Amino acid sequence: MNNQKKAVLELEDGTKYYGVSFGYEKSTAGEVVFNTAMTGYTESLTDPSYKGQILTATYPMIGNYGIPGDETSTDNIPQFFESNKIHVQAFIVADYSYQYSHWNAKKSLADWLKEQEIPAITGIDTRALTKRLREKGSMLGKIIIDNKIPDTYDPNKDNLVAQVSCKQIETYNPDGDVTIVLVDCGVKNNIIRCFTKRGAKVIRVPWDYDFSTIDYDGLFISNGPGDPKMCGATIEHIKKALNENRPIYGICLGNQLLALAAGFDTYKLKYGHRSHNQPVLLNNTDKCHITSQNHGFAIDTNTITGDWQPWFVNVNDNTCEGIRHKTKPFFSTQFHPEACGGPVDTEYLFDEFLNLVRKK
Repeated sequence: MNNQKKAVLELEDGTKYYGVSFGYEKSTAGEVVFNTAMTGYTESLTDPSYKGQILTATYPMIGNYGIPGDETSTDNIPQFFESNKIHVQAFIVADYSYQYSHWNAKKSLADWLKEQEIPAITGIDTRALTKRLREKGSMLGKIIIDNKIPDTYDPNKDNLVAQVSCKQIETYNPDGDVTIVLVDCGVKNNIIRCFTKRGAKVIRVPWDYDFSTIDYDGLFISNGPGDPKMCGATIEHIKKALNENRPIYGICLGNQLLALAAGFDTYKLKYGHRSHNQPVLLNNTDKCHITSQNHGFAIDTNTITGDWQPWFVNVNDNTCEGIRHKTKPFFSTQFHPEACGGPVDTEYLFDEFLNLVRKK
């Protein structure tokens, strides 16, 4: 540990935070965001929605339960990861635990980061950093190691979905009783697990694939990174699906894409929602759920008109947490019912969707 290299996080406003490297030793750049979850760093790091971002963990001690093995399920899906690789640009923690202990841990977090060439810093005051991001909003930043200053990188200007989506059609649980077309905008593996364990066949297609050529029973639009307005091809395909009556469900980015296809607007949040404890209220009820979330954009509630209505609302800031069609089987949520990590209070929404599918 005495041989650790010094590392610097420099924000776009010039603020600098000093620490030491415990990951892959290279400089990098991206958008600096924070997640307030106490656990789940393995799932967060492999979540494609973090593509292009430098992730800050606000929980102080990270790494104490190590990293699990890469075992896969019968559908060749990793059992403990949300995708096949780490997607963050870099990882920032206050106190990295060099010793780990867990029943299924196979390696340390540091070794895993080094294997996948992901920089990481420890020793930074993440409370001060998070406070600045809450006051100023998410900012671009650079991780500087060995005084090698990288070029500024703004991931919001890239079509990140095209980078993380699958490149060809993949099928899971081929003997399922109903067929769900899953538009992969950066899908988390647990979404696929939630469908297959409920007996559905899943056909996973690339983000810009014309899924109207497939005979399916229900359409699912996944989570993913970046600005939803970058996904013009996906939006156009969803518009066509809205002319039919087959059930549609969107999660996170899928929520925003469904809204854009319906003619509503989206906007970038000041610092987003990234945590396991976001309270959302089911509209016109007193029923509140605690949810897992990871997003930087939201639907503009004021633009929701016609046969659509807001479905859930965030209790903290009143942002839109989901929409629903008044007569057709179309709905979406901004939060993650599949969690992983986080609470599973809203996983019943997969049952509601599949019940609609099976009635058709």
